[in-house]
Amino acid sequence: MPRPRTHDLDKVLDAAEALAVESGADAVTVRALAERTSVSNGAIYHAFGSRAGLVGRVWLRAARQFLAVQRAAVRGAIGAHDPADAVVVAADAPAAFLLEFPVRGRLLLTVGRRELLRSDDLPAELAAELRDLDAAVTELLVTLSEAMWGRADRTAVAVIRDCVVELPTALLLRGRRAPEPDSRERLAAAVRAILRLTPPDPSPAPEHTIRTADRKDPP
Repeated sequence: MPRPRTHDLDKVLDAAEALAVESGADAVTVRALAERTSVSNGAIYHAFGSRAGLVGRVWLRAARQFLAVQRAAVRGAIGAHDPADAVVVAADAPAAFLLEFPVRGRLLLTVGRRELLRSDDLPAELAAELRDLDAAVTELLVTLSEAMWGRADRTAVAVIRDCVVELPTALLLRGRRAPEPDSRERLAAAVRAILRLTPPDPSPAPEHTIRTADRKDPP
């Protein structure tokens, strides 16, 4: 069977993205996508190998785009007089991305990687690409921590993660509402308040930095 054309594959990925946002991860089936796109079941399986391969590609495409947007925003702010500006920009990136790309942003922020990728049959190639993405996210957190405090230890990077991942989820992304300007202002104020508190010194236990420690999923 010949491989489907690129625009057909993009159509399938777009449909899977929309279906996950509209109806949840369980609604993303090959049959449902074939009905939505007129691409046959066989062609979808031929292109992606399995449902896990398909949803993995959907999530990875969205996550890569978000990370590119976030990194570009941080690069534009990292040289500012106050390095906290770069952390604020990184924390605001989920809201900015959601407003610019509503469906893709909602996929990342309300459906979630674990919900989409809970299958054990994720192709090895995709699993490796996801690990590479995790490493790239970690590097961004480390860059921000080093800009703030000249540190890359686990304790310091965990504070950056709180600012960039946990606070936006709590303050901006509840329910299905679009982020509101006053919520984004509160987020920025909360991030700056946290950053004014220097993280405690790392434990004197065997030295581990976030570069080698166990990592959580990306934003």
